[in-house]
Amino acid sequence: MLENLRNQTSFEPGDEEEPQLPILDEKPKRPKKKGRSLDQITGMKAPQRFFLSVLLLIMVCLLGVILLVVTGKVVPPLGF
Repeated sequence: MLENLRNQTSFEPGDEEEPQLPILDEKPKRPKKKGRSLDQITGMKAPQRFFLSVLLLIMVCLLGVILLVVTGKVVPPLGF
């Protein structure tokens, strides 16, 4: 019974069809937008950004020292 099963089919190896997937609503693909550089975002050049970051660093350090002195965690040496 099973030996004749292969002979009874009408399948030929060249008749294979690839299954077709249903086409979903495809949106037209837009080209990827290249991100804006930091120059374009801030409107500043590299030396200007560097100067601003150094000023910000100095301000944060000074505010930290002032906070430590005010809370009494650090006592500045007043007598030399």
